[in-house]
Amino acid sequence: MKHFLWIVVLSIFSLAHSQNCTYTFIGEIVDFHDGTPMSGATVFNENNSSYTAADINGKFSIKNLCNGKLVLVISHIGCETKRIIVDIVGDSYKKIVMEHHAEELEEVAVTSKGITKTTVTAQESVIKSETLAQYSSLSLGDALKEVSGVSSINTGSTIVKPIINGLHSSRVLILNNGVRLQDQEWGIEHAPNIDINSANQISVIKGSGTLAYGGDAIGGVVVIKPTRSIRKDTLYGRTILGAQTNGRGYNITSTLNKNYKSGWFAQAQASFRKNGDFKAPEYYLTNTGSDSKGFSTRFGKHTFQSGFNVYYSYLNNEIGILGASHIGSIFDLRRAINSGEPSLVEAFSYDINPPKQDVTHHLAKLGYYKRFQNFGKVSLQYDYQNNRRLEFDVRIGDRRNIPAVDLELQTHTVLVDLNLDSNLKRKWNFGMMGRYQDNFANPDTGVRRLIPDYNKYDFGIYTTTEWKLQDNLVVDAGLRYDFNRIDAKKFYRKSRWEERGYDAEFSNLIIDETPTQFLTNPVFNYHNVSASIGSKFFLNDKSYVIGNYALASRPPNASELFSDGLHHSAARFELGDIRFNKEVSNRISGSFVHDTPRFNLEAEVFYNTINDFMYIRPVDDILTNRGPFPIWEYQQTDAELYGFNLSTAYNFTSSWQWQNKTAFVKGYDRVESLPLINMPPFNTFNQITYSNEAWNQFSVSLKSEWFFEQNEWPNFNYVVQNQLTDEELEIKISNPPPAYHLLHFYSEATFSFSEKTSLNVALGINNLLDTSYRNYLNQLRFFADDLGRNITLQLRFNY
Repeated sequence: MKHFLWIVVLSIFSLAHSQNCTYTFIGEIVDFHDGTPMSGATVFNENNSSYTAADINGKFSIKNLCNGKLVLVISHIGCETKRIIVDIVGDSYKKIVMEHHAEELEEVAVTSKGITKTTVTAQESVIKSETLAQYSSLSLGDALKEVSGVSSINTGSTIVKPIINGLHSSRVLILNNGVRLQDQEWGIEHAPNIDINSANQISVIKGSGTLAYGGDAIGGVVVIKPTRSIRKDTLYGRTILGAQTNGRGYNITSTLNKNYKSGWFAQAQASFRKNGDFKAPEYYLTNTGSDSKGFSTRFGKHTFQSGFNVYYSYLNNEIGILGASHIGSIFDLRRAINSGEPSLVEAFSYDINPPKQDVTHHLAKLGYYKRFQNFGKVSLQYDYQNNRRLEFDVRIGDRRNIPAVDLELQTHTVLVDLNLDSNLKRKWNFGMMGRYQDNFANPDTGVRRLIPDYNKYDFGIYTTTEWKLQDNLVVDAGLRYDFNRIDAKKFYRKSRWEERGYDAEFSNLIIDETPTQFLTNPVFNYHNVSASIGSKFFLNDKSYVIGNYALASRPPNASELFSDGLHHSAARFELGDIRFNKEVSNRISGSFVHDTPRFNLEAEVFYNTINDFMYIRPVDDILTNRGPFPIWEYQQTDAELYGFNLSTAYNFTSSWQWQNKTAFVKGYDRVESLPLINMPPFNTFNQITYSNEAWNQFSVSLKSEWFFEQNEWPNFNYVVQNQLTDEELEIKISNPPPAYHLLHFYSEATFSFSEKTSLNVALGINNLLDTSYRNYLNQLRFFADDLGRNITLQLRFNY
């Protein structure tokens, strides 16, 4: 037996030495995108722990190999390290493709400020996740005011819409996780259906760079991005608990993320927020409570070459409208304006009674992408949205719980995008979009429908390109065409039809009639061309300038075309006009940015002319069965807007910092030589901050907020006659409130329990001095003061 074992050992040894270990492996390392050789790539041979490097042609060789498995680990600056196994059968060759510039293409390249820009030459500002967390109990519109040049138009304190350089509603596009929000954004009192707690980063883009999102972004684009998936085995999350004194509100939100090294990921997020009646310095604002519930989840797999993701979100907002704003006639409006105090003040309550809104929004998305070697990336996306909007008026009897407005908007969208990035000095992007919308206005409300049933069809095609002309000069340009069709079914009173002059121009739209009404079928087609060109020139490593031009076209929305009735949330009678043309914007802008560790300056200027600009304005009053109400009519004119935005920060020391944000915008009706309505007044914010990382990352700040009085406003005041007394009464519906100044306090500290677990404690006091004021852009300023002092406490757990 002993001799037999020796024979086996010697046979194996002899066999091993009889192998031909003289084979050569030649490898060629190239870039995935453009096929260029990757010279200097490091190659580690795990078989014998030796190193070699690729030559100028991206090639390397390993000699004296036996047949079998060869394990190599290849690395290069700007690439993900790659481990490959090669089967050696004689002399062998293999082309190895590396994912060069992976950080850029996957948007993981992080600047010194920890933000990712969406565009190259556009005027873009980014709000980071740390800042967004401070607004956990507030709205998207509140958070966006962190950006210079962005303000808001409000209906009370909970319905907040962003204004970008004087423009809002349908002129501002909002993208949530790559999906353009479709939620009947045409109304001033329609807040965006976004749960800010689902956002990890928000970009505000003005000017060029928006064509991929839509050709009608005359005001700009708000891009909301979720947490980026990480190709790493990890589990982490965050929970925020908040409470506030004004409104006796409380909120909770929690997010959990799971990622795998293989590229699989999953995320779940939920939030709840409740407030009772808010309070002005002198009285409660009765029926201003709110109740919000949100949930979102997404999962998928992301690798460099391909990936998919599935996303769903749900949001329900029940919002009380100030009880004193419910007017029975135009005389109630006059009394409210002249009295200076709300007509209805009750004790604090969490009850939400009519007038109120109840809005539910569902969003579902399915996305897929694939990268092709030496070509680019193809992305496909389908999304569905369902927006149900209920507006309740103060009604009696059986109709108390029946909404006065009941709208359901369903939207289906398909997107195809092709990004050609094989030439990193000149990139091309092509895309197509198809969309179908169905709006159903429930007729069982007992109230004449403000917006009719309609179907809407959209098709868009675009191309953008980016050239790197020199190391310090980048130019981009784009062109887009959109076709829009709206097909509506609407009843018009015969008296209204003739009063508007439609009988002479649109008799062909009538498809049926009753003794008092015409049933019409308006079908309108719009052809829209948009374009942009921009450039970014680096003066040095600290400063650069941006210049761009943008042409944008926006067709009229359903409200601007078809409004015809009493809008209860706004307490006014609204009229649209089916004669409207599309509006066309020509915007030029420039920016200068200087950024050093101690001083930062961002200055923007813009000039925007808008032909056939559509806006709503008060024109008269109308007698209804509830008494006279103000008439607000959509009109069209030629407009111009111009202004500047300034943002500065200066670090006096490593602990003390000063910040300023200043915005100025003017808007004019060039036809009537009048200022435009609802233009933000001049405003400036100053903030002084002390921070000390050694004290548990402690920071404390005092913020000054100064809004000037709007000194240029259109005088739409009018006189109404009291039928009982024959007295002529002036309704001062246009006069702006005085200027005001507010102080806000904020302080926070972070306590670390372990390497991965921490608790952030934040205390804030808004309107520190309990100042009484009214905001020109708050639609409820006629009835009550704005919010008084509010003390907030927030606990943020990171784990």
